[in-house]
Amino acid sequence: MTTATKWALAVGALALALIVALLPRSESMPPEPDTDLGPAREQAALAACAPARNGAAEGFSGVEVHCLGDGSRVEFADALGDGPTLVNVWATWCEPCREELPLLAEYAARPDAARVVTVQVQSSPEDGLRLLTELGVRLPALHDGEGATGPVRKALRVPTGLPASYVVEDGEARLVTEPRLFTSIDEISDAVEGAG
Repeated sequence: MTTATKWALAVGALALALIVALLPRSESMPPEPDTDLGPAREQAALAACAPARNGAAEGFSGVEVHCLGDGSRVEFADALGDGPTLVNVWATWCEPCREELPLLAEYAARPDAARVVTVQVQSSPEDGLRLLTELGVRLPALHDGEGATGPVRKALRVPTGLPASYVVEDGEARLVTEPRLFTSIDEISDAVEGAG
């Protein structure tokens, strides 16, 4: 092999490596931890993550997360369902989240309530299942990963302070800022109704 051929191969290999490094990558959902969560899931008895829908949340298609209740992968858009949906982002270490989650469950039990979906972040699925069981909260729950960011957090542009609630309707998400933390069912109801 001549020196020119060796140089051509080396330059070609470097060019190929550069192309691969610069190609856009889709944000993939990290695999669920390899632990047996069956008993914890059974005890938590969470509601299904993805109801039937008519495409009301198409703005979030392609955003995949794990369903905390059964470990399946679901599209965030499918979990939202039709009509307005209240999405609550929480973490197990967040004390205000512990106070807010039971209120959200109480609101969701009302016949006139919008769908409520929770999104656990920055802690393990096992810790999330344990907390929801302890609180008696059986809402649909998504797990957006244990790290500093995840697909749902990126799609919603979730602030650093938790909890964070959004009213999602017609593919649009509105961060609830008044109040930032729900302390009553009436506040939840007002936030959902005020989004329309």
